[in-house]
Amino acid sequence: MKIQQRMAFHFTYQLIFYSLVIVAITLIACILYFLNMNNNEIRRNFPAGALQMIAQEAYSKDGTITLSPEWTKLIEEKDMWLQVVSSEGEVIYAVNTTPHHALQTSYSTSELLNIQETRTLGIYSVLTQLNFSFQDPLVYMLGYQSPDRNLLVAWFDAYGQHGFVRSEAVPALDRQLRETGSYLQMIDSAGHTVQGIGDEAYIQKAYRPLDILAIQQSPGSYDTNIVAHRDNRSGMTWILYRPNTEGGPVKHPVMDTATRNLIWFSGLILLLAIPLSIWHGYRYAQPLILFAGWFERMGKGQYNEVLTTKDKRKVFRRSGMMRIRFRLYKEVIESFYQMTHQLAQTEKERARLEKTQSEWMSGISHDLRTPLSTIQGYGYMLESLPEQWSQEELRTMGSTIREKGDYMLELISDFSLIHQLKQGEPIIELEEMDLDELVRCSVLKYVNDATMSEYQFHYVGDERPIPVQGNETWLQRLMDNLLSNAVKHNLPGVVVTVSVGRINNKAFIRVIDNGKGMDEETLHHLFNRYYRGTNTEESTAGSGLGMSIAKTIVEAHGGDIHVQSKLWQGTKIEITLPC
Repeated sequence: MKIQQRMAFHFTYQLIFYSLVIVAITLIACILYFLNMNNNEIRRNFPAGALQMIAQEAYSKDGTITLSPEWTKLIEEKDMWLQVVSSEGEVIYAVNTTPHHALQTSYSTSELLNIQETRTLGIYSVLTQLNFSFQDPLVYMLGYQSPDRNLLVAWFDAYGQHGFVRSEAVPALDRQLRETGSYLQMIDSAGHTVQGIGDEAYIQKAYRPLDILAIQQSPGSYDTNIVAHRDNRSGMTWILYRPNTEGGPVKHPVMDTATRNLIWFSGLILLLAIPLSIWHGYRYAQPLILFAGWFERMGKGQYNEVLTTKDKRKVFRRSGMMRIRFRLYKEVIESFYQMTHQLAQTEKERARLEKTQSEWMSGISHDLRTPLSTIQGYGYMLESLPEQWSQEELRTMGSTIREKGDYMLELISDFSLIHQLKQGEPIIELEEMDLDELVRCSVLKYVNDATMSEYQFHYVGDERPIPVQGNETWLQRLMDNLLSNAVKHNLPGVVVTVSVGRINNKAFIRVIDNGKGMDEETLHHLFNRYYRGTNTEESTAGSGLGMSIAKTIVEAHGGDIHVQSKLWQGTKIEITLPC
């Protein structure tokens, strides 16, 4: 229960933490989204929607007005200009006014009132914003050239007469307006429409006075663009309606609603996170507790019992299908089955190795006991009646005792060597050497040995040196074992051919003889144990561990050894080593 509670607590606080991170990311994403949406709205409604934010974001430092570089860049991109006028009428801050030489550096009260009323300054349309954030009130003026307004003024100058369009100019102007889907409206000082020319679709929309002001303040939110020109002499106002391709339906304010919904959404996530975290904690802790039971059983060596009967009912349905809560760990459960199977096989292999080791010890004891019995027998004979033996008999006894002693020493030395190599002890130091030269010298030693005159040795080398990483002493021992076996286990007259070379970026040594060969049983056990047999009548020449030592030396050099043989068809031994 303690483990279950600890795991449940771990998963609970972890999932709560992740939930809070998700909520935080959601909040940040929503804020960034709304900021981006607001920026896009400002750009779309530029300049009407931007002047107010410019006035709000401007700040004063040491009496100097400072504005964000982003606003300055945007004003220059739009080819507009910005002036900030102090309460004395002096321009104390300006942006992009150099290209517009007609701009003034100071304004009188009447000029400021005229700009405020007409929303124009010369050829420029001007928006104004009065700001009281600083000690003295400031006026922000954002100016830009309006092609529609300039066109309207040009039409007024060309076609206007006492505030109306001259009758002879109406057809031409009406044609121009209809081609562009526009409408020109004349309003008197009382606000009544006295003349209209162009597309009558705008008449059907029936714009109210407040609608006209809203469209002028936020042109990007409507599908209609409106510019107006007032004639002070006649008191008439000309209004030009043109389609706004970038505009759309009116966008209702969504910030308050979205913020409120976002707060409710965040609270709901937090409320759901706690029970959900507890549920997940207990759910995902159960498989881990199950795994802990497996480890405990494996620690006791119970490899055949991966799942108890109770565990199987938890994990599997009656149909054999895995339950949903454990499907997440399907691969883990399968891996446990594979691991326990491998451990069971390893345990069987360990038992087999122990049995093999016991057989080794039994065989070696037998081989040691046989020559020891001979040595002991001759010792008793010499000890009891030494005067009865002739010099020749004594020489024969001494020679036999020496041979048996040499055999015992060789057997003990080889057994110790195999044990050290199989235990992985670092007794072999590798260095770069020429394999072709080493094998050639090994074969030459047997060719020059007078006792080997009844055997034929042939060597086939490589034209180039064969560099390998090896130990000269142990590779020489390897060749001695292979060549001595070819001589020892074959009749005189056998032909032994030794060759070296390269194949697939590896060096190879082949020892081939045309002797007696081996049967399947001998070939199968050649490397698994010392295999010379324990027949006491067999010659004691050699320990019977030569091929085991050869295999161990080859593997210590990172190579492989393969043997092919059939009775009375000779034997082929091939060794490959990395170049």
